[in-house]
Amino acid sequence: MWQIQTFSELDQIDLYQILALRTATFVVDQKRIYQEVDGQDLKAIHVFNRSPARQIAAYARVFLSDQGTKVTFGRVVTAPEFRGQGLGAKLMELVLTTIAQRFPGIPIEIEAQIQVVPFYEKYNFTKIGEPFIFQQTPHVRMGHLAL
Repeated sequence: MWQIQTFSELDQIDLYQILALRTATFVVDQKRIYQEVDGQDLKAIHVFNRSPARQIAAYARVFLSDQGTKVTFGRVVTAPEFRGQGLGAKLMELVLTTIAQRFPGIPIEIEAQIQVVPFYEKYNFTKIGEPFIFQQTPHVRMGHLAL
């Protein structure tokens, strides 16, 4: 079941599972040591799929930049046991719909890990500038026109 919720709307179990999935993926699996819980969750809109067994299957968060001039999203992940089922595509559709509804007319800019650039290009994101290292991982900025 797909959910779109602010931080205050998340229940304890969903929040725990979201943080556990993100940490397992972006810290443990990718062997990156960094503060994964970074303070952005408090202002983010959380887009996720919960399986019938109440497991977080796919997740992303959407929020305005600190200056409020751009909208961004990140922590895009599908749990390993749910990959290959089209959840990533549905997640991106919901992320872009959420941005269009809640942040209309604001340009989108993300920082994508290099290996997922082709995924974002399918949704009309284009590279901005040169690759850079963020949290021990090569990234590139990508932009999209306002929705």
